[in-house]
Amino acid sequence: MADFYQNGTVTTLHNLTRRTYDELEDDLMKFAKKRPLGLILPSLYSELEGEALNQIVDKLVDVPFLSQIVIGLDRADKAQYQKAMTFFNRLPQHHRILWNDGPRLQALDKELSALGLAPKELGKGRNVWYCMGYVLASNKAESVALHDCDIVTYEKSLLARLLYPVANPQFNYEFGKGYYARIAEGKLNGRVSRLLVTPLIKALKRVVGYNEYLEYMDSFRYPLAGEFSFRRDVLNDLRIPSDWGLEIGVLSEMQRNYAHNRICQVDIADNYDHKHQDLSLHDSQAGLSKMSIDITKAFYRKLATQGNTFSTETFRTLKATYYRIALDYVETYHNDALMNGLTTDIHLEEKAVEMFAQNIVTAGCNFLDNPMETPFMPTWSRVVSAMPDVLERLKEAVEADNAEFG
Repeated sequence: MADFYQNGTVTTLHNLTRRTYDELEDDLMKFAKKRPLGLILPSLYSELEGEALNQIVDKLVDVPFLSQIVIGLDRADKAQYQKAMTFFNRLPQHHRILWNDGPRLQALDKELSALGLAPKELGKGRNVWYCMGYVLASNKAESVALHDCDIVTYEKSLLARLLYPVANPQFNYEFGKGYYARIAEGKLNGRVSRLLVTPLIKALKRVVGYNEYLEYMDSFRYPLAGEFSFRRDVLNDLRIPSDWGLEIGVLSEMQRNYAHNRICQVDIADNYDHKHQDLSLHDSQAGLSKMSIDITKAFYRKLATQGNTFSTETFRTLKATYYRIALDYVETYHNDALMNGLTTDIHLEEKAVEMFAQNIVTAGCNFLDNPMETPFMPTWSRVVSAMPDVLERLKEAVEADNAEFG
């Protein structure tokens, strides 16, 4: 059973009584009458060939409170898009696939690129951005959840608990962030969150000093969770990065746009496991190494917008501060794991900390060397201002693909 402690500035909604899924479903069915509910699934075609997504779809078939499912499909040719249509056809809910590599959406993307408004990097961020645009265009859901497609421990209760804070008309939350434990095969996972993000925030507090943003970020129990939910209006003015800083960027945007009492985090699963990235100790452009650089730069960018000044000396100090804090966390998590009958590899944990420490400096050098870097995708409000019919055209392109190949 979870504790009921409220930490930091963001409300935590715990799983205190283990309410059954059926009870949650009954509530959500009532909520959905006033506030239609939707789901975004950003997917690679390769995930259709794995076991995780197949099991997720099997369980979504039996979810009655969803009015809409929007699937963003990346890295798919025509034949693969047609296979995806068949794959998702078992869903009884209204659903559409955004064929991001198809000629219609590529043509729209090219027009947006000419205006300097299209996402520049391929990846999950771009996929999510277009899915959010389609949610706005289709106007079928008022509250929407988003989760990954590689969750091997997926249960319907995860989705129900994720949607509940933004679906309940008695709540005022505009945004909910999921959290959970990361355990698999007797090991404690979640290395980037445990050994980079948490100690980095603690180190930034010491180096930068008291900062409301850092206090806010330190409130989240799993800041890198890819599962979150939001009310539809949030999508108009959300600027998110297109790199691995997506999750940190979304949290940062919510802090900029909304009061803390409109934001919550919610316990959505006792355990969660998905596809693991390689540590990539010797390749800063891949795996957890690139992820750590992008995440760290996301923090630097946000703090710079608040007037904080960084230099090479700052990053050296930050590295040293982080390193000492992170090593203490290696021991802390090792002890936590042992008491719960789990294991951590202290050698690999410390190797990860050494790499993260180096990447704190690498991210700092990249930040200083590229002052004009703008990895954020524009808000949909801005895009609509520049191209007033863009949402209608996005919807038409998706519907035309569906009609031609469905």
